[in-house]
Amino acid sequence: MKHIPSHAFTARAAPGDFFTGEVWMEPQAPDIVRVTFTPGARTAWHTHPQGQTLLILAGRGRVQQRGAAAFDVTAGDVVQIDPGEEHWHGAAPDALMTHLAIQAGETVWLRHVTDEEYGP
Repeated sequence: MKHIPSHAFTARAAPGDFFTGEVWMEPQAPDIVRVTFTPGARTAWHTHPQGQTLLILAGRGRVQQRGAAAFDVTAGDVVQIDPGEEHWHGAAPDALMTHLAIQAGETVWLRHVTDEEYGP
């Protein structure tokens, strides 16, 4: 058993190369990151060769799979992303959103999500 006290988790700003807007990342354990998006902030398009699970902890957000319409998520929702599935996720235009991202392996980053793709 290993205990990791909460003060060991240090939030850092997410890199602008892969995110639009103000985003904070806080590693929780190997392969688990708590991510907080300010209103309108979002990831770039990306994939996970081994898939990803998002546990929405607080707020409201949006998620989109390439070729499908974006959909809203809220606290308590779970999003399971298949291996290799191109997608993005982030906050709603008028709300913060925090999720736990659980994934193994690397993230393959693609281009930024445009304002038109993000929507009104």
